Amino acid sequence: MSSSAGSTFPRQRGPRRGTYSIVARDAATGALGVAVQSHWFSVGSVVPAASAGVGAIATQAFPDVQHKPKALALLREGRAADEVLAALLQEDDAAPHRQLAIIDPSGRAAGHTGRSCIREAGHVVGDGYVCQANMMRGPEVWPAMAAAYEATLGQGLTAALLAALDAAELAGGDLRGRQSAAMLIVPAEGTDADRIVDVRVDDSPEPLAELRRLVALNDAYVLADEGDALLAHEDMAGAAQRYIGAYEAAPDKVELVFWAALGLMSAGLADRGLVLLRDVIEQDERWLELLRRLDPASVPAQPEALRLLGR
Repeated sequence: MSSSAGSTFPRQRGPRRGTYSIVARDAATGALGVAVQSHWFSVGSVVPAASAGVGAIATQAFPDVQHKPKALALLREGRAADEVLAALLQEDDAAPHRQLAIIDPSGRAAGHTGRSCIREAGHVVGDGYVCQANMMRGPEVWPAMAAAYEATLGQGLTAALLAALDAAELAGGDLRGRQSAAMLIVPAEGTDADRIVDVRVDDSPEPLAELRRLVALNDAYVLADEGDALLAHEDMAGAAQRYIGAYEAAPDKVELVFWAALGLMSAGLADRGLVLLRDVIEQDERWLELLRRLDPASVPAQPEALRLLGR
């Protein structure tokens, strides 16, 4: 039983075993991340947790979700990953049923696979990461994750985490199949609210493909957010650059096209901006109404845009 649950049964909140995940720290940036896939609904609401400059954890098999806040609290005290893992397991009577992976802000890593986890189950602790899996088709899964992660880390943490998940699937993956996936990445410094990537696929026949799509879309909207911040500081050129980059990353998202159009106009590329703006308004007149409502003090291109549109 789990001592925190006060029950004769392991404290569990799905997924019912059958999960592979990775926790890691990017030595180049200090960012901390977790990525996971399971044949269970909404794995992202259960397995991962991370806090900027504190650490990251993935709890699975029969996960005790209370391990997440407990682990982060111990990491905030400055304890190393292996110390945190030992503390969690010491008070958990259901430890044989669980898998845990922890990374601290220095990149020290620790993992646990309980002896009662359904095979094939195991983990790999590497330099700044832990890969773990249970109820897999074969024992090749977690070593394949580790090899893919190490081979891809030079492309950045996001790419390396995605590569690890893809490698798990290619090596056989979850014995039951696929359903949900998630990725959480936090910066080296910040608050509990700070996120670099925080996306979830709760239910999909191809969760890893959908996760990859959402991660790319997240990157586009991060650029748009940066554009908003620069606009607020009256850095029109910088804002325009970010808006255009967001549009180029996700050209099918009308919102991003709208702001890219205004960004192009702010950057002195009125002809290009006007083409995009007209296309957006032709799709939906509400964008014209939004344009009229914008404050020229915040969006200097607004008057010129309306003039060129003849509105």
